[in-house]
Amino acid sequence: MDHTKYRAFKPLDLPDRQWPFRTITAAPIWCSVDLRDGNQALEVPMALEQKLEFYQYLLRTGFKEIEVGFPAASNTEFQFTRALIERDLIPGDVVIQVLTQSREHLIRRTFESLAGARKAIVHLYNSTSALQREVVFGKSREEIKELAAFGARLFNEFAEQYGREKFIFEYSPESFTGTEMDYAMEVCNEVLRIWKPDAAHKVIINLPSTVEMATPNVYADQVEYMCRHLEQRENVIVSLHAHNDRGTAVAATELALMAGAERVEGTLFGNGERTGNADILTIAMNLYSQGVDIKLDFSELDELMEMYEKSTGMNVHPRHPYAGALVYTAFSGSHQDAINKGLNRLKSHPDRWEVPYLPIDPMDVGRSYDPIIRINSQSGKGGVAYILERHYGLQIPKKMRQHFGEVVTGVSDAQSKELLPDELYTLFRKEYVNIEKPLQLLSYTELPDDETMVEAKILLNGSERVIRGVGNGFISAFCNAVMPETLEFEIKYYSEHSLEYGSKSRAITYMEISVDGTLVYGAGISSSISTSSLRAIVSAVNKALAAKEARGCEK
Repeated sequence: MDHTKYRAFKPLDLPDRQWPFRTITAAPIWCSVDLRDGNQALEVPMALEQKLEFYQYLLRTGFKEIEVGFPAASNTEFQFTRALIERDLIPGDVVIQVLTQSREHLIRRTFESLAGARKAIVHLYNSTSALQREVVFGKSREEIKELAAFGARLFNEFAEQYGREKFIFEYSPESFTGTEMDYAMEVCNEVLRIWKPDAAHKVIINLPSTVEMATPNVYADQVEYMCRHLEQRENVIVSLHAHNDRGTAVAATELALMAGAERVEGTLFGNGERTGNADILTIAMNLYSQGVDIKLDFSELDELMEMYEKSTGMNVHPRHPYAGALVYTAFSGSHQDAINKGLNRLKSHPDRWEVPYLPIDPMDVGRSYDPIIRINSQSGKGGVAYILERHYGLQIPKKMRQHFGEVVTGVSDAQSKELLPDELYTLFRKEYVNIEKPLQLLSYTELPDDETMVEAKILLNGSERVIRGVGNGFISAFCNAVMPETLEFEIKYYSEHSLEYGSKSRAITYMEISVDGTLVYGAGISSSISTSSLRAIVSAVNKALAAKEARGCEK
């Protein structure tokens, strides 16, 4: 890798730039170029009917400007434009857009494709960068400017034939970011002088980052420079069209909006030539997360992804912002705990979204909370507790969460896999609930006495016996009956709650006991709270006996 053959991009000298002090408070005009720029980047471009289906989905999403193709490029492109017009598929509040190079036969064919359209954006472009002028065209600055002016004049002529009021003109100095700014401004102003925009007939000047050549702030400087120097600025809509060669098209677009642009051309999920276009979904959802009405509907992202993948043959990456299958999922224990606490805190202010690690509410884009927290060897107690409470109603005590979290980590690590909710629940029951060996509770009775007395029938190591105990309460009496037969322990904490509602509801009791200073946990489930409590004690005692036996074997 020889880095010396590359040269750093020389930034624009704009010391009084204003864009860093601005914020975006309203949605730009969105223009989807999925059917043109996105389509031409596919290994297998969409057929006419596929494009029609994609187009219908763009309408449902709320796009009011849609670039439908390059009609002069092929018969398929031409016929698609004609199909939209002849089948009356363009709603009254939607404007289609078509693209053409500054060549007479292409411009003529482009206007032919729009015959009968109520309204259309006709997009003229020619490349203006120093590199393109020298390497591709071998033309001077004046010759390239004349090429733009030639196309602009032809637009006027053909528009008059079909009805000037039907068309919105757009011009792009292609490879704008590699063009000298004074020259880009000179070319754009020449086009504006020919088109003569006014308040009723505004013109779009599109400033494409055809190839990303510098950091996003440089693009913002370039756009702010153009916004300052374009003639008749009040009658010009400044548009953006950023590509993603450096992986910063979204950032470049956001900064350029701060620099004065009012319109964004882009594609869903960033599909486009080379590394792609600016991703409209990500830009829009970034604004949405800041409380901006984006004027687009992404409330069913899974459906949108399905349509996109079917139409394009592309796959949406599982970590794609806002849309990926894993973006609302946390495996890290600390993340899971924070999300769980944030979701619980929402109950006190449901009108204000404030959940750590989740910039938006997943339900806004058609996702549920269920997959937010998933469990693997990197997970912690908070995530495990969240899953078990959400799916099974278990409200595990804090210290028990820590213990079970370590159990889960060990199992997930050993199996090198994610544990699903049902696997977690099965593991929890196996680890703590109603453990009956070597001690099993067969039956019990509370006997009348000055103090609480419990008589119980147990099975210990296969031998049945009756035990009795007295205490200052039901649980204390049972413990005093069990300890002489097993081992000494002290109850440190217990809690209980119902698992379901109704007359047949079951209860679960969590028990924490201390044996020689070591904490041991057990749980019991029963339709009777008393029985669940005794089963929890038995489960904890069995865990302690198993641990004691294991230590003996080690010795």
